[in-house]
Amino acid sequence: MANGKESDPALSTIAPEAPVTSERPVDVYKLGIPYPQVPRALVAPDAEHPHGTPGYDNHGLSVLQQHVAFFDRNKDGIIYPWETFQGFRAVGFNVFISFLAMVIINGAFSYNTQDSWLPSPLFSIIIKNIHKAKHGSDSEVYDTEGRFVPEKFEELFTKFAKTEKSKLSFDELLAMTEANRNAVDPFGWTAEKLEWAITYLLLKDKDGFVTKEAIRGQYDGSVFFYLERQRQQSMMQKKKVY
Repeated sequence: MANGKESDPALSTIAPEAPVTSERPVDVYKLGIPYPQVPRALVAPDAEHPHGTPGYDNHGLSVLQQHVAFFDRNKDGIIYPWETFQGFRAVGFNVFISFLAMVIINGAFSYNTQDSWLPSPLFSIIIKNIHKAKHGSDSEVYDTEGRFVPEKFEELFTKFAKTEKSKLSFDELLAMTEANRNAVDPFGWTAEKLEWAITYLLLKDKDGFVTKEAIRGQYDGSVFFYLERQRQQSMMQKKKVY
């Protein structure tokens, strides 16, 4: 850089004796977002969308709450297993994957979101407490309160997008989940891989990549509503044909 900051050792993001720091680079100078290190409670910005998803109503929810709100089909603040199933079907997953997702998601995350120490007999997930269900070995794009950290989001691509700078392949996503592993965290390892496998199946393009915009949209949940609308429009077009 012209101001010489890149040569300042105090700002270096690469340690010569730690090869992993050069294998997974962090470009702190080109994020293009004001205060990228500051967690955003209401929006999910990136370099291309510094104010988050245009026209998307967050309803005062945290970004993590927005991520799951699509699956609250009756908008009562609680996600029941059958709503998880309905949500997965609404974005295009088949019955088998939707049923499996329902069992895993509500089975694994229900208890931590309850208001008391008593488990829910219906395995409900309470959206206002969804931050309590955050697991380890994740990307840390969400902080522990459910806010969105732009800097961490951009790192997904500076570190792991080796083929296309704004897209991730399946192998690159797999490498990311391996890199994010915390010690002695089998639940987190498994959850992270399952979550990104589902994300890949849902959002991959014809070339086998998941775009940066699609990934950002799944963080704030906007992509789920988009996919549901697209699917509904497609079904309406088919009905008109017949």
